[in-house]
Amino acid sequence: MVVNLLRERYRVDLIELQAACEANYARLMRLLPDMREASCARRVALSQGELLLGVLSLEVLETCPYTSTVRVRQEHSLPWLPVPQLEVRVYHDARMAEVTGAQNARRFRSIYPYPNAAMHQPDEKSQLNLFLGEWLSHCLACGHELEPVV
Repeated sequence: MVVNLLRERYRVDLIELQAACEANYARLMRLLPDMREASCARRVALSQGELLLGVLSLEVLETCPYTSTVRVRQEHSLPWLPVPQLEVRVYHDARMAEVTGAQNARRFRSIYPYPNAAMHQPDEKSQLNLFLGEWLSHCLACGHELEPVV
């Protein structure tokens, strides 16, 4: 039995990446419809019964005529979970939203050689955009407005 030690090189599926970015734009616009008018923020709670599992925090960091930058992060997470934080560039003219930063990493390449010094996956950029989509979809389906403490 001969084992092929050479792995096929990862190729970017541009159609899939663009579809993910377009869907993320639509989700973000549902959560932050006034994103283009002014700096705004929103907090969406996720709970199970009376137990608060976390809060999705969306904050517009920058607005320009054709783009916005949004920080998406988890607050009040479970103590044993790492707290995700993404920076998302929203392109209003193209109706796309792309992850441009995660934790302390910024400006992701489309393809990474593997292994690499930062241990990025070959398809790190695609994975981050798919993760953002799943996160926002979950919040749209299961989230609710965070009630202020009186």
